[in-house]
Amino acid sequence: MNDMDVPMEDEIIASTEFNNGPVDYAPEFVIPTDVFANPNMAHLPKNAQLPPYEGALSMRTTSHYVDGRSDKTDITRTTLHRRPSPQVRIPPKPRSQALPYATLKTGLVYDPRMRFHAELPNDSRADDIHPEDPRRIHSIFEEIREAGLVRGPESSDNDEHDEYCWRIGIRPAEEHEILTIHTKKHYDFVSSLQHMSVEELHEKGEELDSIYFNHSTYDCARLAAGGAIEACKAVVQGSVRNAIAIIRPPGHHAESDQPSGFCIFNNVPIATRVCQDAYPQTCRKVLILDWDVHHGNGIQHAFYNDPNVLYISLHVFRGGNFYPNLPDGDLNFCGEGDGIGKNVNIPWDEHGMGDAEYLCAFQEVVMPIASEFDPDLVIISAGFDAAEGDVLGGCFVTPACYGHMTHMLSRLAKGKLVACLEGGYNLRSIARSALAVTRVLMQEPPDRLSEDLPAPKATAVRTIEQVKRQHSKYWKCLYPKHLDRTDPGFAATDALHDVIREWQSQRLAREHAMIPLQIIQPGLSQTFEHNVLATPDIVERKPLLVIFHDPPSFQDHADPVTGRRELHNTWLNYIDWAITNNFSVIDVNVPQIVAVESEESNLGFIKADDQKARSDRTREMANYLWTNYIEPNEATQVFFMGIGDAYLGLVDLLSRNETTTENGSRIELIIGFVADSAIQSVKRPTDDDVGTWYYYHTKIFVKQSHFAFNRNTTKKLRRKLGDLQQSDWDTLDEMLVGHRKEVQDLLLEKKSEFAEETENSTPTDDEQQAALNGGFRSPPRGLDTQAINARHANGLRGLPPVGVFSSPVPRSPRSPMGRPY
Repeated sequence: MNDMDVPMEDEIIASTEFNNGPVDYAPEFVIPTDVFANPNMAHLPKNAQLPPYEGALSMRTTSHYVDGRSDKTDITRTTLHRRPSPQVRIPPKPRSQALPYATLKTGLVYDPRMRFHAELPNDSRADDIHPEDPRRIHSIFEEIREAGLVRGPESSDNDEHDEYCWRIGIRPAEEHEILTIHTKKHYDFVSSLQHMSVEELHEKGEELDSIYFNHSTYDCARLAAGGAIEACKAVVQGSVRNAIAIIRPPGHHAESDQPSGFCIFNNVPIATRVCQDAYPQTCRKVLILDWDVHHGNGIQHAFYNDPNVLYISLHVFRGGNFYPNLPDGDLNFCGEGDGIGKNVNIPWDEHGMGDAEYLCAFQEVVMPIASEFDPDLVIISAGFDAAEGDVLGGCFVTPACYGHMTHMLSRLAKGKLVACLEGGYNLRSIARSALAVTRVLMQEPPDRLSEDLPAPKATAVRTIEQVKRQHSKYWKCLYPKHLDRTDPGFAATDALHDVIREWQSQRLAREHAMIPLQIIQPGLSQTFEHNVLATPDIVERKPLLVIFHDPPSFQDHADPVTGRRELHNTWLNYIDWAITNNFSVIDVNVPQIVAVESEESNLGFIKADDQKARSDRTREMANYLWTNYIEPNEATQVFFMGIGDAYLGLVDLLSRNETTTENGSRIELIIGFVADSAIQSVKRPTDDDVGTWYYYHTKIFVKQSHFAFNRNTTKKLRRKLGDLQQSDWDTLDEMLVGHRKEVQDLLLEKKSEFAEETENSTPTDDEQQAALNGGFRSPPRGLDTQAINARHANGLRGLPPVGVFSSPVPRSPRSPMGRPY
């Protein structure tokens, strides 16, 4: 066969279906040997035969009695009336140039030859009809015909009349088209089925997963793929408004290298690739919406890294215990590489989903994502096994709901929509559901849903909410933005209700006896009240770790059913480790909402989330702590750690305060974690050597994709920026986890070096004087004499007691710290 991709309007393959008036009718009662070249048809069971058209056929011998919808027919050879040559059929143009889309016709693909793919006879299951029954497509076509939406053999009109769908000519898919998705080995295997014995066909079917073969499988599978191609081409070309392809065998389980799950060739992906290749300007982005009750593993695998194909599947998953029983049908499989975020699974945890659940998923997930994707073409993998009445699917989606989902999808891609049949195994259910879809395609409004439609099931609501959380990082339309379960900080989070109840200071007090430090300075008191916590030994002679960090990452996940919130705090691993290894610790949380008194506003606070405001507050607090709590005390070494924007405040502290870098300074090391912040250098006009000092006293971890490491620039990073290390990770949480061992080893190394140097040394005069002064080198600034004396006399009992939160500065009534709990 010619491997060229022939446009639909240039050629139509001779079909057993009629395309013109009654004189040219080709009867529906056909013999496979008249249509396909293979003569081995003795295996064909009765349910694969086509019902005769009474009055149009003349039987050579007597046959069984049949009605118009029966599958019990005689397979006696008939005399077929064929056209002498293929006939070109050009679809009618729009009736109105003002309304071109509205006046186009809906296309329909159907050919009864696809019924010849049937299960081989099995004496042990004589009365057990396979679910993928050849009658499926006939039932659907007859339902649509009896509704008056497509021309039937009893009609003397042609299908150019307004009330009819336009019959799109079908052809077998070419080999090169099928190979856009499948391997050559797979194609050759399916082709070889024509020449196998019945025993070999049985054997091959048993070897593979949920599949059967016969001698017509290859031809029928090519027709199904060709039908999907021609339907999509007709829509992309604008020959028809939209289309429905009544095709079989189905395709969405077929992998690139083998048939699977009733599926031979993967029809929808083949049609997608062919259209993308043939129409690169008008069909670049394609949405495939799969509402079959089973996950379309073949489609997912075909486009898993493709950014131009968005695949959304609604299916029963049941924890991977429902066909195809693969783990990648779960919601956390979102694509990879360039296709990350373009694979959206909505996996139901149980059977029994109905209209409420499917419409909720459409409104909350499908339509927002699909609208943001803005496809050029929408293809529905239209399996109807989630329909009410389908025992295999066990769900309860009504024809009205299928109509509503089709109606919503019609808003996309300027209405370019194709529905291709996949599964569905109750003949009556699939017929009614497909009719509802066809009516909506023909611009009829969908039927009204049940008046007593219940609320969505709790398990479905949870699944939908989890899908939104999972994909909120990839799609702007999905809120709120949530932390992923794969994030390193997720497993180590703590419930925030404990933090709200006891405040973070009380929790640390319980675990490490940490206490809030008094901050007595206008502008800082209210902002950092209860945000600065310290271990009781900060006045002792031991290394001191001061951590400045942004507010903890929170898992703000409300229960989607009850509305109760499960909030999670970030980990405190660095503090736990430091205290265990005999460091004293000051932990400073730099709040995002900086609460300050404002004369111009009655709000009592202003929001200052920008980088500069946060770094300025960090610098002010760092300077306050340096002057009042760090420099006067007996810490042997001081280690600063700045995380996020707080790192900039520490750099600014070093730039403005010369005592931090002078000879004999106890600042041993500054550790920074930088993600989206700029990398700032130490700037001190009167000290040319400060840059060198800063380089040897820093270790700055910078995210992998930071612009400072842009490969397009040849500019060398200056030493005054510090000792920079490009991380292997891109988020602060990942960097904190990934470099934790490195940081801990570095701190222990510096601590050990100092211990070795001072092991045999004697106290200096300053140290002896500090010992006589209650452990302080000089009185803390900002405290009056009475407070100093009380602190020296009573030791730590002069500090605020654990869990008591007081401030000499009145709280603003609107400040979060001023609200009663």
